[in-house]
Amino acid sequence: MKAESVLEGILFALGESADRATLSEAMECTPEEIDRLADSLARELEEGGRGLMLRRLGDSYQLCTVPACYDPLIRICARPKKPELTNVVMETLAIIAYKQPVTKQEIERIRGVSSDHAVNRLIEYGLVCEVGRLNAPGRPILLGTTEEFLKRFRVSSPDDLPTVTPERLAAIEEEAEAEADGRGEEVSVPV
Repeated sequence: MKAESVLEGILFALGESADRATLSEAMECTPEEIDRLADSLARELEEGGRGLMLRRLGDSYQLCTVPACYDPLIRICARPKKPELTNVVMETLAIIAYKQPVTKQEIERIRGVSSDHAVNRLIEYGLVCEVGRLNAPGRPILLGTTEEFLKRFRVSSPDDLPTVTPERLAAIEEEAEAEADGRGEEVSVPV
């Protein structure tokens, strides 16, 4: 593989600038050789009409998008990225947040239905992650909230989550009993 391709791969993977000294150490060559490789790579990118260009920023180099890509890139970046949390996903997240660390089986026992989709969405959104394994047969995964969860819900730790007052808990149990009576099923609300 050409040294220019290695330099391109490193800068692409970093996604930010890297100084000559760091690059020369990583590629086991001199800073002057990095300058030569960078000049060669910059020419290749420009002559090839590529969507990337190499910029020198003081004593560092960074791969950047060419200006012709700015408008389409802005249209993509302008789209909302915040995932929408459905009631099912929020219910699952609440169980994880208040019961963590918790297994998927325990979540499903509390909800009374399969929670695969909701748990997978929460992991995809970066709100929940594996925090360990339960020391039990099958070693089920233990789930907990992430730093992203704390940021999104503006709390410093899970201990800062609001608590349910005894009055509110009684009201929830009453609502659940009324709903169960209407369907002829028995529902228990976990405490």
